[in-house]
Amino acid sequence: MIEVRRAVPGDGAAIAAVLAAALPRLVKTARGLESELRSSQARVVLLALDDGQPVGYGNVYLSDPGEKSPRIRIAVQVAPEHRGRGAGQALLTEVERVAAEAGAVSLLTVVEDDDRSLHFARERGFVVDRQMSHSEVALATTPDPVDPPEGLRLASYEEVGPRPVWEAMMAVIGGDPSGLSFVGPYDEWVASGWQNPDLRPDLSFVLLDGDQVVSLVSTAADPDRGVIWSNLTGTVPAYRGRGLAKVVKSHALRRAHLAGLTKASTGNDAANAPMLAVNDWLGYRLAGSAWTAEKAL
Repeated sequence: MIEVRRAVPGDGAAIAAVLAAALPRLVKTARGLESELRSSQARVVLLALDDGQPVGYGNVYLSDPGEKSPRIRIAVQVAPEHRGRGAGQALLTEVERVAAEAGAVSLLTVVEDDDRSLHFARERGFVVDRQMSHSEVALATTPDPVDPPEGLRLASYEEVGPRPVWEAMMAVIGGDPSGLSFVGPYDEWVASGWQNPDLRPDLSFVLLDGDQVVSLVSTAADPDRGVIWSNLTGTVPAYRGRGLAKVVKSHALRRAHLAGLTKASTGNDAANAPMLAVNDWLGYRLAGSAWTAEKAL
């Protein structure tokens, strides 16, 4: 029997197991998810159980209460060995209910690029739109880091602290053509993002113009698996076109290698040519793909 309930502190390990099975390249550890469950107020997390066994995960990113006609990002994931038993449908039903109560007029999600997942989404009213690419690289093979341009200074997250990083993230996310990048209000982001155990501030870098962060890369790491995931790489609009993303990301990958990690993974909109060019130069190679999909409520 399938049951869907709100996830609570203590469910982090169960959700991590589902995500490791469904999205093995993603870096989401039990410790990091537990931290999110205890601190995040900007989203609703759901857990699907089949006869008491955790088999699926749902997520609803809540919009700002003052936002009109919000497009709400959601996620529904079921461990592959448990698909076809109704967990995905049960999760989606609850996700849509929660999103509708939050005032959503449309839902945005990511669908894996396989016939079964795409059929599931289309049958339930989602329109498949933008292709996403998943790529990875062995950290031992990445090129030497690029020096910062004259007048800009490289620093780690540890050195600059949360406020300048958050301000840069807010300026950067509008340039993500997929619409998937999300940064919550400052206090919420500090609790669920900056203080998340998966974030490695020593492996996350910025370029500074004076005290302003003008480019950044945010790195999550799972030391047990030896992998990192670049959560967000970007440059604020006024500084784009100068190769700054290549600078911060090349230093992040080199530092991760020196820290003993072995592989880097990331995801990008397949039409985001500037970022894909950076990743290609760094040695990333395509390892899979997915699609964004949207549904009007």
